[in-house]
Parts: sequence; C-alpha cells; structure tokens
Amino acid sequence: MNTHTKITQLDDLHFDNRFVRELPADEEPLNTRRQVFGACYSRVLPTQVVNPHCIIYAQEVADLLDLSPEVCASNEFTQVFAGNRLAKGMDAYSTCYGGHQFGNWAGQLGDGRAILLGDVINQRGERWALQLKGAGVTPYSRGSDGLAVLRSSVREFLCSEAMHHLGVPTTRALSLSLTGETVIRDMFYNGNPRAELGAVVCRVAPSFTRFGHFQILAARKDSALLKQLADYTIRTDFPELGEPSTAVYGQWFNEVCRRTAEMVVHWQRVGFVHGVMNTDNMSILGLTIDYGPYGWLENYDPHWTPNTTDAEERRYRFGNQAAIAYWNLVQLANALYPLIEQVELLKAALAVYEQTFEQNWQAMMAAKLGLTTFDEALCGELLELLPIVETDMTIFYRKLALIDSNMSVTDAIEQLADAYYVPEQLTANYLTQLHQWLSGYIQRLQQEGVADEVRRAGMNAVNPHYVLRNYLAQLAIDDAEQGDFAKLHELLALLRDPYSEQADKQHLAAKRPDWARQRAGCSMLSCSS
Repeated sequence: MNTHTKITQLDDLHFDNRFVRELPADEEPLNTRRQVFGACYSRVLPTQVVNPHCIIYAQEVADLLDLSPEVCASNEFTQVFAGNRLAKGMDAYSTCYGGHQFGNWAGQLGDGRAILLGDVINQRGERWALQLKGAGVTPYSRGSDGLAVLRSSVREFLCSEAMHHLGVPTTRALSLSLTGETVIRDMFYNGNPRAELGAVVCRVAPSFTRFGHFQILAARKDSALLKQLADYTIRTDFPELGEPSTAVYGQWFNEVCRRTAEMVVHWQRVGFVHGVMNTDNMSILGLTIDYGPYGWLENYDPHWTPNTTDAEERRYRFGNQAAIAYWNLVQLANALYPLIEQVELLKAALAVYEQTFEQNWQAMMAAKLGLTTFDEALCGELLELLPIVETDMTIFYRKLALIDSNMSVTDAIEQLADAYYVPEQLTANYLTQLHQWLSGYIQRLQQEGVADEVRRAGMNAVNPHYVLRNYLAQLAIDDAEQGDFAKLHELLALLRDPYSEQADKQHLAAKRPDWARQRAGCSMLSCSS
C-alpha cells in the first residue's frame, strides 16, 4: 500500500529533466523532418487534438508517480496526457538514435512518434520518464505523421502492464486516450488504407535510452558526444558503477549484457515473441520496449513470429530471440568500442550474456517443470515433443502442474488433454512418445520427493494461467472501436493477477478459438500503427 502523500494537481509533479540539461540539443528550432547532427534530442511540442478522452489508466503506474485517483480522473490529466498542454516543469523533446532493422543498418531513426515530457522524481526518489506515443510529428518522423491508432495503442497499453505483472522487465503504461480524430493507416501495406481512431499512450520507464542512441553517434564518428551520452547514462541509470572510466564502461556493458539475457529468458518463460527485435528497440536497461507486432505462443512453435514483415525470413521468431539479442549486443559493442578500445573487455561482457542466459534458462526450465535441478534430457525431449502437434504452451504447463507423483501415465495424459488444439493429431506414435516422456517425468518427480502441493505452487508461480492472447486483445480492440471499453478494463484487471485462477474468468484462459487462426490481429500483425 502506498502511504505517500498523493498529488492532486499535475503541476505539483517534481520534474528533474537531467537529459535536456546535460546533453546537447538540436540547434534547429523548427519541427521539420531532417537529419540531426551533434545533438541527442530535439525540442518539440505534442500536436494538439480536437477532443481528447482518457479511456483507461493504470492505477499502479499512477502510484509510481504519486498521482491520486482524483487527478487521474480529471480533465487536466486528459489534456496533458493526450498532448494538449504541458504541466509545470515539463520540457518536451524527442531523441535521436539509429539502428539495425532486420539486420541492416538503417541510419538515423529516432523518436518518430514519441515525445518525452520529462523525468519525474517521485517521493521515493525514483526517476520516471514520461513519454507520449502517437502525439504528433517530430524531426525523426521521416515520411510518417507521428500519430498512432487505437488498435495498436490498446495493444501497447495492455501488454506493457501484462508483462509487468508477469514479472517481465518492461516499460509501463500510464494512460490511453482517444484524440477525437482519425488517422489513415494501411494495416498490411497492401493498398487498403482506412481511417482509424487516433490514440495516444503515455509510457513510463526509468529511461527510454536504446542501443541505437549510441550506434548513431558511433556511425557518425562523433566520439565526443558518444562519451558524453555514455557518461550521462552511467551517472543517471547505473550510478552504482561509479564515475565513468574505461573500466567502468566495460562494467556497464557487462551489466547491459546481463540484463538483456535475463529479459529474454523471461520472454521464453511466458512464451512472448517481441516481433521487432531491431537494435533501436533494445533498451539499455534490459526492459521490453516498443510493443508493435508482438504475440504469445499459443500452439508451441519455435519458428513462429507475429510480424508479417518478417514472415519469410522469420528472423525474430520465438526460437531465435536469444541469438538475436546476442547479435544486437555485438552491434552495441561495436558502437562502444571507441570508448573502451579493448576488445577483450567487450568479449568478456558478451560471454557474460551467454553464461547468464544459459544459467537462467536452465533454472527457468527446471522451475517450469517443477524440478529442483535442470534435467537436460527431460527438457530436451519435451521441447522436441511439444511442436509435433498443436500444443497450447500456456495450458500445457498449467496442466502439467496437476500431475501427481503417484499418478498413472494414462491419467497424466488425460490431464493434459485440454492443451491440444487438434485431437486427431494425437496419433498412436505421438501418444507413445508422450507416454515415454511422462513416464520419465513422473519417475523424476518421485526421485525428488517434493510434496506435490509444494511443487504445484512453485510451478504455478512461474507458469501463468492468463496471458494476453492475441484474440483477447483483438476482441477488446473491436469493442473499443465501437466505443465500448468494458473488455479493455476487464483485461487490465485480469492481467494484474496472471498466475491465479480467477473463478469467473476461466473462459479467458481457454485455447485460441478456431475463428482466430487467420484473422488479422489474432495471428500475425504488421508494423503499421
């Protein structure tokens, strides 16, 4: 329970806009699309909208900012977090960064539809950056309008909070507002544009700094600004490392590698697929950032990606996420080399990524199976077995927890029945393999001797009962586009407690329905927003 004094007016927020104070600004005051050199950011105001309406906010995130429920329900809150006005102390800007997109260097990218309002210091001394996504054009918008639509904004809002409550490192979402305007989008880039409802999400994180912020400066050989940004980042976001130096740069990159590994292991644990793991979408803090075409594995398929743009190469598929994170860290290492100039330090940090990922992944898989130690053979056999037939990952692990150490294999198979999408796929050959695996699994449970109820509680603490299935998000979007926000609120409430079975919400833990197999928004998505 938050016992701190609640803020009743946004003008009472305490802003400490260190980023804009300590780093160089773009000297061009006009908000025109352009290449920005010698600067980390451009000052830019959000675009005002005609009729904003806040349709939902996350009270837990408001608590991080010490905001009272009364101020969150106010017109002042709506106007500020839709971009119509700045509260006292806000100093709006968008940042400059580059990145590799689908493995190719893309040059300058930047905050094309994101505008930072500044950093709030809450009553616990924590720093929280506030950022509006979809609030209008910036110098980094390239050919786009800087706006966002309700469809993608609902997904961003819900997923940010769902991931947090699952225990996955992530940016957060404070609010979701309609703008009262429409935005033209071609959802699948196939020549079928349509007008969609415009929306703005207020995102919250300790920092929104990305790998790409350092990459653009290294690519431009701006070593002085690269050092300035790195020093700022260490002093602000990693103060425990001490004053910047060659050794501290190495320790800092080591920490980035470690956090990134931990984040990806959490993705694997809950079956999350990011969909756009470009280097500009990688947080220096190891946070999940930029919820575009993401998705959760429903039938376990390590080759699945939710991104239509990646449908052919499947670069960002579920089973490739750990390798891509390593590749992205190598690109960051290349960018940081001018600061360190010691290849061995960088290689040592990359080795930390590999070691951290492997150790944490093994511990995670043991926990998912309810084992006290990792069993390579048992785990490997299961991961080969799961994709053979359409097996719902989330349901499978929850049902696995119900198996008792004295249960017959026949009864164990029956316990798992609800996890399979197509019963006809359960051939005699497959059932023989499943029988063999379950026999080994039950034998291992007997050897460990952990009480079934203790093991079950441990498994249910790491294997969620509810995840933000794509079809659930789409149903909330369908209703929201018709002005009905009940499902949106229902899902936010549900996902606050994803590991507990909520008696009146069991239908929201069910397998993906057949109608959602190929429907847009339920199977794959594009980068369009």
